[in-house]
Amino acid sequence: MLKFLPLPAVIVDLETTGGRAAWDRITEIGIIEIAADGSVSEWSTLVNPGCSIPAHIQWLTGITNEMVADAPRFEELAAALHERLAGKLFIAHNARFDYGFLRNEFGRAGQRFAARPLCTVRLSRALYPASPRHNLDTLVERHGIAMVDRHRALGDARAVFEFLRIAGAEQGEERMAQALAELRKRPALPPYLESNLDDLPETPGVYFFYGEEDVLLYVGKSKNLAARVPSHFASGDTSTKAVRMAQQVRRIDWEETAGELSALLRESRLVKEHQPLHNRRLRRESRLCSLQLVEDADGLLQPKVIHAADIAAIQPRMFGLFSGPAAAKKLLREIAAEHRLCLYATDLEKRGSRPCSARQLKRCNGHCDPVPPAS
Repeated sequence: MLKFLPLPAVIVDLETTGGRAAWDRITEIGIIEIAADGSVSEWSTLVNPGCSIPAHIQWLTGITNEMVADAPRFEELAAALHERLAGKLFIAHNARFDYGFLRNEFGRAGQRFAARPLCTVRLSRALYPASPRHNLDTLVERHGIAMVDRHRALGDARAVFEFLRIAGAEQGEERMAQALAELRKRPALPPYLESNLDDLPETPGVYFFYGEEDVLLYVGKSKNLAARVPSHFASGDTSTKAVRMAQQVRRIDWEETAGELSALLRESRLVKEHQPLHNRRLRRESRLCSLQLVEDADGLLQPKVIHAADIAAIQPRMFGLFSGPAAAKKLLREIAAEHRLCLYATDLEKRGSRPCSARQLKRCNGHCDPVPPAS
């Protein structure tokens, strides 16, 4: 079973008092252990977090303050837990979240913890690229997994185990092994980030990087948030500014937009309002523009260059995103030449008393020809 995995491995799920590894604490640990011979065993425990569990977390997980009152604290479990996890492939759904929490908890207990993480969110994206979502609820529904004790550590770990089993049967061992090899080459997000990026959509939008004390460091845009946001933390970008910003980020948030131009406009407005520390480059992007078809006095649709700074919202008949008016008009000239369009009608020349220059060269279909006088 699960022969495509580098064994031994552990599937880990945690329940916590919140999403911030530096401040919040673990309330439950669930582990499914897969030994080198393929045998499977389970282990779980409640954990006394040493603080009150927020009411909304109690409602979500069903874990109450009374349930953890007599449970062991993490430092009491640390030595045995470290031995259980050490030297094994660390599998979790959004592995960075669980891995980050455990690293912090082990650190507070005076122990160093390091593992080889495998994120099943990233694995799901690689195996099922047509699916728009890859959170655990989506996997349960997509694969018909019988879910028991959702938002409890062992119940969620069992669901991840079932996903791996079903995906292996659907995709085959060769494809699974290939996907795992590719994923292990890619950079993982650093564990000091507090944000849960399970649901980063593969759609256009804007994203926000926050530092200590929730200071806004950077606002960015992308046509694919799921691909763009992690790229900031890839080892390939070694510029001083990129490295410095990546080290300062503590929380990430995002907003989906209707399209790439919507993301551009939202980014531009937010940068002007908040002046994030690392958004100096946006000043060089102020000439970004689009082409919009606007009706002239005769009811003819005429393309006009519209600057991004002048657009309050996405408008009808708007096309493309260009680095400046010259780039927009260059494309427009190419389209006009290919389809023999009038240079007056395309707003590429000022209208005069004579036909446009393309018509004089017999490269215009004649929209600008003088109308003969009525007899």
